[in-house]
Amino acid sequence: MSRSSFSKDEKIAILKLLNEDNYSVNHLASMYNVDWSTIRSWQHKYETFGVDGLRESEKWKSYSKELKIAAVHDYISGEYSLREIIRKYDIASDSSLRKWIKEYNSHRELKDTGKGKSGSMTKGRNTTLNERIEIVLYCLEQNKNYQLAAETYEVSYHQVYQWVKKYEVGGEGALKDQRGRTKEEQELTPEEKFNLKMKRLERENERLRAENLFLKKLEEIERRRK
Repeated sequence: MSRSSFSKDEKIAILKLLNEDNYSVNHLASMYNVDWSTIRSWQHKYETFGVDGLRESEKWKSYSKELKIAAVHDYISGEYSLREIIRKYDIASDSSLRKWIKEYNSHRELKDTGKGKSGSMTKGRNTTLNERIEIVLYCLEQNKNYQLAAETYEVSYHQVYQWVKKYEVGGEGALKDQRGRTKEEQELTPEEKFNLKMKRLERENERLRAENLFLKKLEEIERRRK
């Protein structure tokens, strides 16, 4: 089982090996007993927010409605950066602050969170590719707390779980919406291959029947001409 917690200094040391000493992500993941996708999450946060993005966040942290509004107002005022607001209000993740800003700008009510959470499952909803990437990175930063990510971003537990698994296998590209995409034949299951073969046979039979009818009509026309 991979480690569930790393200090800020440990994360920096690992990223230094990745960036300066040219270790591969997979090699570091094996060396430090951590998921490779978690290292990529640290790298993304470090590139975006610097060292502050690597500080350890708390699970199930409580935020009052008043704190959220104050943080959003500070951001809108233009007097503070995201990093400064995160430090000022001790916010666990930049993703949380971005979500509050988005909700505020969409005229949605900001509510208290982290208190008296129930075990009820949030319903799934449609999401963009960027949202899915953000949710996955947040979930990984929270040590794969799928329920927390689901409630934070108002999606279903199942959605978060599936996105994280896809990301771990295929990176960001695996999070693209595959609906409407035709599978390559090598991707099909044996049952799907059998069904595809039957459909091809049906189409071929239809084509042959149509050709036979056409030939019969030609023969009939030729007989009439004689």
